[in-house]
Order: sequence, then structure tokens, then C-alpha cells
Amino acid sequence: MKLPTVAIVGRPNVGKSTLFNMLVRQRIAIEEPTAGVTRDRISATFSYEGKTCEMLDTGGMGIEDSMGLSKEVESQISAALALADVLLFVVDIKMGVTPLDELVAQRLRKIQLPVLLVANKCDSRSEEIKVGDIFRLGFGEPILCSAKQRYGRYEILDVLMKHLPETPDAIVDDTEIKLAIVGKRNVGKSSLVNALAKEDRVIVSEIAGTTRDAIDVRVEVDGKKLTVIDTAGIRKKGKMADSIEFFSFDRARRSIRRADVVLLMFDCTEEISRLDRQLAEEIVDTKTPCIVTLNKWDLNQSGVSVEKFSEYVKRTLKGFDYAPMSFISAKTRLNLVQTIRLAFDLYEQAGVRVGTGELNRAIEAITIQRSPPNKGGKQGRVYYSTQVSVRPPTFLMFVNRPNLFDANYLRYVERSLRAQFPFPEIPLNIFLKSAHKDHKQRHQGVLLDEFE
Repeated sequence: MKLPTVAIVGRPNVGKSTLFNMLVRQRIAIEEPTAGVTRDRISATFSYEGKTCEMLDTGGMGIEDSMGLSKEVESQISAALALADVLLFVVDIKMGVTPLDELVAQRLRKIQLPVLLVANKCDSRSEEIKVGDIFRLGFGEPILCSAKQRYGRYEILDVLMKHLPETPDAIVDDTEIKLAIVGKRNVGKSSLVNALAKEDRVIVSEIAGTTRDAIDVRVEVDGKKLTVIDTAGIRKKGKMADSIEFFSFDRARRSIRRADVVLLMFDCTEEISRLDRQLAEEIVDTKTPCIVTLNKWDLNQSGVSVEKFSEYVKRTLKGFDYAPMSFISAKTRLNLVQTIRLAFDLYEQAGVRVGTGELNRAIEAITIQRSPPNKGGKQGRVYYSTQVSVRPPTFLMFVNRPNLFDANYLRYVERSLRAQFPFPEIPLNIFLKSAHKDHKQRHQGVLLDEFE
């Protein structure tokens, strides 16, 4: 069953995105005083007093987009209006009612939906005297708030909940995994999201930098539900034109960290760049399962086979040899379902837990095959190992001297564990803790607080 949906609408620069973030209590939409930052419809699921609903942020009505995307922005606004059960019409109390506010009001009067009028930017009592002018928009008494100062949230939600349609209490966000799509500009991330959603859910354009926010889109593939996170295209920090691009980059990095699986997307018609490698390193550092996704495979005119291209990618992306690859075409839907199935498989691998006895036998065999490093006459020894968490699988090894176990040896242990246990395509976390041999019994079965 569809979640009740609330759309935030209004002219540009009235604080819709700031209000959106305040209501859902997450910094999802980019907050920037520049008009026209939001282009796509941004969504978030949240609950209040036992009711769960979906909140939509939209672009400014009547915006003249700086990149000529006004038509596409308007299409996203229209889609949000069509999906909504309740509208929050936001105006700027400091500016008062403008001609564009009146045009928005005229449009909303034609829609058979409850419209709640919100007077934003009421940062002081002196602003409240301006509320009389807003009554003439014809939507009753406005709710006063200051999204920037986080004032008025409960007043808005208390009124809003009274207008939401009645739904069973059991309705929740039932998506199974979060899948972030990251990569440079114009590699086809938004096209892939639309192909999975089977609708124009996000704006697609040949113009680089179209997507700015990280946009969550719930889709169903093979009967399984997932949230796909479309992110802004990454570019070098030195080439970021303004603060909007900086916040877009920050949202993309945060999306990697909150995702269960990442699709690192490349355009297979272009060479892998230094920026691509840096983005891969970012994913490696977060220990998030990843699928290296080569888009536009339908345009591959070089005659290079999948095997040859795979070898090239593995040579170029250091430390990423465990990550599986997928050759797709968002345009023709080539291998899309197979890629999503692979994402769910990686998610399952990341949830595997290994028995303590089985793990210690494996570690013993690994250290026999290749002894820990010997430095200054001191030989590294592993006394005991345990798995302390999953997603990612995280292991704690009690050793005599942690400084003897260098990064190369830990990578060897990680590769060996992946080869022996059912998580061959995901990263692992391995931590070391100093212990004496006679403390072995004391450490057995211990789950340290910092790994809970």
C-alpha cells in the first residue's frame, strides 16, 4: 500500500528545502540561499505520533533554471502534485506575498487536495505582524515557522497529521536494501535510476551537473524492494564552481556511508581517470560492498571483450580486486536486473557470521601457510580470533604485538578469509588487540563495547 504523501511547494527561495530537512529531521536536501538549487523531487520517509508518511521536496514553481532545465523541473513538480495527498504551500513572511506567490496560489486552487499554508522565515516576533498580508492567498490562517531556527515543526506536523488519509498502522518503509549509485558526471547515474524506477523519476540531461542532491527513489526489482540513491556527479574539488557543488559532493560521500551496497559507475567509452580511482579509494575506506558498473556497454565500438576490459579495470583500481563487475546499458536495460540481483547477493554476503571455532581453525591454517612478520627478532603470533559484527563482517584478532602485523599481512589474511568463507566479493574489517598467551581463555567469547 502506498504511503501517505506530502509535497512541499512554493516559488523559488522561500526555504522549502530547509523546511523539508527540519520536518524529516535529516540533512537530505541542500540548503542554499541561491534560487533554483532543487531540481528533482527529493523524498524521505518519516514517522510522527505513530503515523508514517513520505515527504517530497520540489523545485521552485516559476523558476528560470540557469541550465535551461525549467521544463524538466516543472515536470518533477507536476509529478509531486500528482502523488501528493496533502500540500504544504510555503511563502516567505519577510518578503510578503509576491506576484509569483499569487500565481502559485492560483494553480493550487485548481487541485482538489488539502493545502496548508506555511509562513516561513518568521525569525522574530517583529515578523509576525506581517502575517495579515498572507491571508489574502485564500488558504486560511498560515502556520508560522522558522525552518532555519527549527521553530514551528510540531505546529506544522500536528495540523498535517489531521489531514493525512487514514491508513493501517502497519504501513512502514519496507525497502530491503539501500543502493547508492556514484561516479563522475555524465556516466549515466540518473538514467539508471529512471530505468530501474520505470519512470522519469529524476532529471536526465546531457548537461553536466544536472543532479545536485542525493535523491532516494524506492523501486521494486524481481519482487524485491530497494531504495536507490542517485547522487551528484563527482568532480575535482579544485574545479567546484560554487558551494552548491561542494554540498553535492558532500551528499554523495554521505550516501556511500549510509548505503548497504554501492554501484561505482563508469562510462565504458572513456578511460578510468585519477578522480575515478580516488572515488574507488573512498568506497574501499568505508568497507561498503561495491559493484564496479560499466555503463554504456551498448556503445562499445572498440571490440574490447568483457575479459580484457575486466583486466584493465583490475589493474587500474588498486585494492578493489574483490569487487564484482557488471557491464550494463541503462538506455537499453542490458543486465539491469542481473546487477540488482548481484547487489542483493553482496548484501547477503555482508551478513554472514562465522563460528568462532571455525574461524580460529581457519586463522591457524592461514598463519601456518604464511607466518606473521618477524621484526627485530620478534615473531608475530595470533592467540585467538572472533567475529564481532556483520555488514561488514568485522573480526578481532588477539595478538602478541599489533605493530608486527603490517598492512600487507592483514590484506593477505583478508584475502584468505574471503577465499574460505561465503563472502568472496565483499570487504572485511580486521582489528588487532594486544594480548598475552596466558590470557587466551579470558578473551574467548568477549564482545568489546566498541564493536557492538
